[in-house]
Amino acid sequence: MAEPGPGQGGPGPGDKEEAAPAPKKRRLAAGERYVPPPRKLSAGVSFGAEHFAETSYYFEGGLRKVRPYYFDFRTYCKGRWVGRSLLHVFSTEFRAQPLDYYRAAARAGRLRLNEEPVRDLEIVLKNNDFLRNTVHRHEPPVTAQPIQILVEDDEVVVVDKPSSLPVHPCGRFRHNTVIFILGKEHDLKELHTIHRLDRMTSGVLMFAKTAEVSKRIDEQVRERQLEKEYVCRVVGEFPEHEVVCEEPILVVSYKVGVCRVDPKGKFCKTIFQRLSYNGKTSVVKCLPRTGRTHQIRVHLQYLGHPIVNDPIYNMEAWGPDRGKGGKIDKTDEELLKALVEEHRSKQSLDILGLLEEDLNSSTENKDSGNSGGCTKSVQADLVNENSCPAKDTKDPERDAKDHERNDIAACPLNSVASLETLEKNKELGSCEKQDGQTGEKHSDEKDPLCVECKITRRDPSPKELVMYLHALRYKGAEFEYCSKMPEWAMEDWEE
Repeated sequence: MAEPGPGQGGPGPGDKEEAAPAPKKRRLAAGERYVPPPRKLSAGVSFGAEHFAETSYYFEGGLRKVRPYYFDFRTYCKGRWVGRSLLHVFSTEFRAQPLDYYRAAARAGRLRLNEEPVRDLEIVLKNNDFLRNTVHRHEPPVTAQPIQILVEDDEVVVVDKPSSLPVHPCGRFRHNTVIFILGKEHDLKELHTIHRLDRMTSGVLMFAKTAEVSKRIDEQVRERQLEKEYVCRVVGEFPEHEVVCEEPILVVSYKVGVCRVDPKGKFCKTIFQRLSYNGKTSVVKCLPRTGRTHQIRVHLQYLGHPIVNDPIYNMEAWGPDRGKGGKIDKTDEELLKALVEEHRSKQSLDILGLLEEDLNSSTENKDSGNSGGCTKSVQADLVNENSCPAKDTKDPERDAKDHERNDIAACPLNSVASLETLEKNKELGSCEKQDGQTGEKHSDEKDPLCVECKITRRDPSPKELVMYLHALRYKGAEFEYCSKMPEWAMEDWEE
């Protein structure tokens, strides 16, 4: 049943069919614009058939790919935007695109304010204004390795997550996530996230089927009754004796997902035990006693034994010792810049969740409109929550229950000259074709506003999408779930 709209009441106290009197509207002054009251948004993450039907998958070269599709980014007016024109907000906080892009997007009906098409970007924003921006969305590929369901009963779903798959929608990922694949391919919906794994980490991942089960297991997590066991393959000969690392960890950048050992960081503890050594690398069992972001990876780097193929913590950007003992000799900004440049040289920025356009736009974004008006460098701007396009600014360990309310964003623009073609293609539906096999709509044709449609990117190899860190076992007060040991963790395995 649809919710009552503005000016409508709910059912009367004694008669469900009788509507309550409509609230009186304040009389508007001449030229004053009416703003509807905020809509009640449902709590939690819930995806239905309309979300899953946005696009479809296809498989190529060992990769799972998503056909580009149209998507709405939605946001309520932020406090600092009130009293500013939409044009000013775009010019100061969304400088990934030239203003000509937003003018063309408005002409095409892709910008809506309180569900009304935006005709004039000089319109002044008010509190509770609701902004919607339709973009042509491209998602990075992930491994084609299927998600194996380990356990499914009335209370939980436990899967073996492949590396490269985010758990829930974040940043550029939506359909190429565990939540969406389980919903689309296994009809497992309304799942509650109990814990998360980093995108590049594989292994045991648990979901609750009800809020009650989720709450019960959450209590075990808070009381530290949940035991977690990981395995990884690290550089060099790890000590034979048990190693305990209790170095505090500080988040350097949520945007890029980088942490380091720092006295100002949060307390954490990891216990390590070597399982095997093949003369070059060691397989190590990891028992994290706390749940900090990238805890195992950062502690292993600190101990001088980073994970063999860790795309962040086993990079030259950390210096000759690669961060051993916490020795970095770089500021946080210098470290981020070095990491970005190293991946840029290898054409692997997508491993960091970044594209070249993100960095190019950051160079110009000296004033993001944040209070204080501080000037930011390229590296500092990588953590700017207002960077365009869709952002993954949240801690990878946090829930993404507000994914539908991501800040408004736009696909980068190829060139101002190409905007002229937009007038010939105002109807979004003209870019959609029907998939004869799935019955879903997807866009095979180019979108005149989307730079991704004109760029051919190098696909990562399936090998590049695997990091040698695996969640092997999760044990609680009333359950224990295990996966098989990964092939790379076998004692006789060689690169």
